[in-house]
Order: sequence, then structure tokens, then C-alpha cells
Amino acid sequence: MDTILNIVVISGTTRKNNRTNVVAKFISSVGKDIENVDVNLLDLQDFTFPFDGNMDGASDPKFTEAMSKADAFIIVTPEYNHSFPGSLKRALDSVQTKHYIHKPVAIAGVSSGIWGGLRVIQHIIPVVRELGMMVTFADMQFPKVGELFNEDGSVKDEKYIERVQRSYTELIWVTQGMKYAIENVPNQYHEE
Repeated sequence: MDTILNIVVISGTTRKNNRTNVVAKFISSVGKDIENVDVNLLDLQDFTFPFDGNMDGASDPKFTEAMSKADAFIIVTPEYNHSFPGSLKRALDSVQTKHYIHKPVAIAGVSSGIWGGLRVIQHIIPVVRELGMMVTFADMQFPKVGELFNEDGSVKDEKYIERVQRSYTELIWVTQGMKYAIENVPNQYHEE
């Protein structure tokens, strides 16, 4: 692979002092060691989304630009009340779907409970599919998130590094295939 892939990791909550940011930073750090991959971490707390829905002026221009330039995404989302945060839905909805179509996405679920965000992963898949993203099957789960990391943000169990690497491997493979298709196979969504 000669082309550098731009993978955007989205920390999907605006709650203060959340553990999702710790997981997103960990996932980003694992990606930084992968050759020909440029990982960019976005924290929803750093953006402003005025108004409501997908309309002119409803997105933060920096967020839209990051979505547009991305080749693939990793959405790190906490499970709040069996689903994902409204702030994440609001951010994703603020960008026109043309910036998402045929771009792969991996999902990381974060939970304080034992299920590791399995329910949130199932809830967000229909949303990202409707936006046009291609969902990979190599999900990541982070159960009992408060117990997984040291104070400095390092992971306590090295097996999580392997799991994240496995997810990146699948995401990169799908991204390479989709980039080739977008650039070489005619499609109504990618005509200039």
C-alpha cells in the first residue's frame, strides 16, 4: 500500500470527564504505529453544531472538512441507556451524506457494564449505513471501561491492543478496496 489512508477516530460523546475519550485516545495510539495510515482523533467536545438537523449552517465547518477528507472512520461510542448519545447523532447528521458514501467505518462500544457496548454497536449500525458508510465486522468492545486503563491512559490488558489491531487490519483492507472502487469504477455517487 503506497497511499496514505486518512482514518478519523471520533470520540462520540460530549459528556465531561467521560471514559470514551480514554478509549478513543488508546485506539488512535494503536493506529499511529501502522505504516501508511494517518490517524486523526476528533473529540465532539471540540465542535459546535448550531440549529438542528442536516441543513445549511448546521455543521461545524472543521467537522465537515474532517469528514470530507477521511478515507475511513472509527466511531468510539459509549452506551447510554442502551443506545448512543444524541450528541453523536447530531454531529453525524450535520454533515451531508456525500461526505460519507462508500467510506468504511468500524465501531467501538464503550460501557461501564459487562457487555462492552454491544447494544450501542447494534443501534448505531442502521444510522451509519443510512448515511452511506460501509460497516466492517471487526467491532471493538470495551466493557467495565473504568477498570481497563491505568491513570496515564495505558491499557492494563495487552489483549486489547491485539483486538484494536485486528479491527484496523479489517478497516484498512476494506478501505483500500473501496478507494480503488471509488477511483476506478463508475458510480452515480462519485461522479465529478
